[in-house]
Amino acid sequence: MPYETNADLPENLQRLLPPHAQDIYRAAFNHAFFDHEDDPRREEAAHRIAWAAVKRSYVRTEEGWRRRDAP
Repeated sequence: MPYETNADLPENLQRLLPPHAQDIYRAAFNHAFFDHEDDPRREEAAHRIAWAAVKRSYVRTEEGWRRRDAP
């Protein structure tokens, strides 16, 4: 199930991730979801790929998720 907007993402992602990270997650998820059309674990693969995409640009700290290039 692709996500049209960030408001469609699961609530925990909306709470945890900053808006830009949500954009990254949603775009990566949607792309992976369509790319893995024949995979029986399509949704699981799409979530893993989306998290990997977020982790390339963001890092989790005690204060929450922050951009890797931020001081």
